[in-house]
Amino acid sequence: MSEPIKNRYDFVILFDVENGNPNGDPDAGNMPRIDPETGLGLVTDVCLKRKIRNYVEMVREDEPGYRIYIKDSVPLNRSDRSALKYVGINEEDDKSMKEAIKKLRKDDPDLDRKLRDFMCSNFYDIRTFGAVMTTFVKAALNCGQVRGPVQLGFARSVDPIIPQEVTITRVAIAKEADAENKDTEMGRKFIVPYALYRAEGFISANLARKVTGFNDEDLQLFWQAILNMFENDHSAARGKMAVRELIVFKHDSELGCAPAHKLFDAVSVSRVHPDQPPRAYSDYCVSVNEDALPEGVHYTRMA
Repeated sequence: MSEPIKNRYDFVILFDVENGNPNGDPDAGNMPRIDPETGLGLVTDVCLKRKIRNYVEMVREDEPGYRIYIKDSVPLNRSDRSALKYVGINEEDDKSMKEAIKKLRKDDPDLDRKLRDFMCSNFYDIRTFGAVMTTFVKAALNCGQVRGPVQLGFARSVDPIIPQEVTITRVAIAKEADAENKDTEMGRKFIVPYALYRAEGFISANLARKVTGFNDEDLQLFWQAILNMFENDHSAARGKMAVRELIVFKHDSELGCAPAHKLFDAVSVSRVHPDQPPRAYSDYCVSVNEDALPEGVHYTRMA
């Protein structure tokens, strides 16, 4: 693989939802997540990373070096076994595996590091986001916590949201006995009429070099995944979601030339008509204060 990235990056993602539920809260009947103090909508970092993982898996289709570790219906231990086979451990049952690991560890003190490096080089999401890999064999092997160079925060809506609970009907009756008494069944779904969300993220070239090997090809795929993360993930529940803009700040050095919060403060999102509820992306104005950017930082706007 190519060399790790050499520059630090910070970025802002702007995405919106129309007549959908961007991220339901299972503890609140799946209603859209919301900050109870401000009324602003929330979308978790886990939700956004799931979209990115799904896009990479769809585009690369388990190509060597681009497998996905955290994925649907695949136990982590199944992926872990590929690393064990790499170091010559082919036992299937846990007891034999534990004994083989203990024996190999005595002969090779760097076993944990080799397994970690194998997982980073083979799984894109570990190389990008990191992972807590303590599931190989309980009490026998621990690859430790891999801190990924790419970190995302929660997305927060620019304005307060007012979730609506919509009643829906279904003409098909589930049970034969119920068909004699009613013609339809009732249901409910939550929607947000419109909201623009803002998420902020960080990419550490230092961690990429020291830990996971996240490189320029990985970086370009990451930008591509962000811009397209909703395009192949449409559903009736989520309504119409789209990434409207990705603003990337590139530093001239590995450790960065300015604090991230100063760069994020340079990006302002304001309403075109403050006295009217927003119902489209065109109701907002997004600007970057170039004069506020420190020396050694350059920005790019992608849409």
